[in-house]
Amino acid sequence: MPRATLTISSKNYSSWSLRGWLLCKMAGIAFDEAQVDPDSAANRQELLLLSPSVRVPRLERGTIAVWDTLAIAEYLHETFPEAGLYPRDVTQRALCRSISGEMHSGFYNLRSALPMNLKARHKAFKIFSGARPDIERVKEIWHQCLLTSPGPFLFGPTPSVADAMYAPVCTRFRTYSVDLDPVLQAYVEAVLAWDLMVEWTEGALAEPDEITELDVEF
Repeated sequence: MPRATLTISSKNYSSWSLRGWLLCKMAGIAFDEAQVDPDSAANRQELLLLSPSVRVPRLERGTIAVWDTLAIAEYLHETFPEAGLYPRDVTQRALCRSISGEMHSGFYNLRSALPMNLKARHKAFKIFSGARPDIERVKEIWHQCLLTSPGPFLFGPTPSVADAMYAPVCTRFRTYSVDLDPVLQAYVEAVLAWDLMVEWTEGALAEPDEITELDVEF
């Protein structure tokens, strides 16, 4: 099969691009990155053709095209089951899918109040009240998983789909100095030290400082 292509947006701002990229790397798939410039009107039109929702990432592999992050996760899981993207245990696998789906479809106030920005650091950031329940729910989810997980990731020693889905939240919590207890802080630090996250972050820091965000994407 021809080498795959993953279309992504800004590495500094695009949380969905990060999730899709992590999943592809975790699956061990060989792919080329096609990064679109969100400042370009032409590329914005191209995104409309790539995906009706103007969203990235989009994975193309031969005649197969998959967009939407969870769809990419399921495709990769079906195609590369040996990669272990989901836990082996059926109960844990159900929980992994549930919390990944919850991140995929929810937490709108968290996304709006704490946009992903890997270059920024705010030591005293006032979080508006509407986002606080979302933050508390994330903490609850992480505690639920880490209570039975040997760590350092949500379902054990290796990352799962859930860790890819919550990795951008870890960056947000660092960027905006969200207060965490020692257990959750250790989880965030483990995710940020993950070799794939280090690689992505290096790419984000190398991007130009001024990029106009696609607010429908983040």
